[in-house]
Amino acid sequence: MSAHPPAIAALGYVAASLTTLSFIPQAIKTLRTGDTRGISLRMYALFTAGIALWGVYGLLTGDGPLIVANAITLVAAGLILDRKWRAWWGERQADQRLRGGRPLP
Repeated sequence: MSAHPPAIAALGYVAASLTTLSFIPQAIKTLRTGDTRGISLRMYALFTAGIALWGVYGLLTGDGPLIVANAITLVAAGLILDRKWRAWWGERQADQRLRGGRPLP
C-alpha cells in the first residue's frame, strides 16, 4: 500500500471518496433515463481513458486512494461512455439510412 503517513493517506481516501461520490448521481441519472444528449462523446472518451491511466498509476505507485477511487469511477464512466457510444452510433446509422446508405461526410 501507500508509504504516506496515516493522516495523509486518510486525507487521500476522503478526497477520493468525495470526488467519486460526486460522479455517481450523474451515472445513475444517465443509466435510468438513457439520455446522453448533453454529454460529449469525445470528452467522456478522454475522461474514461484518463481515469484508467490514473488507476494504472495508482497500481504502479501503490497508492490506495487512487486505486480505489479510479476503479469505482472507471466503472461508472465506462457505463456512461458505453451508453453515449450506443446513442451516437444509432444516430449515425439512422442518418446514413436517411441518406440512402451513403456515408456521412
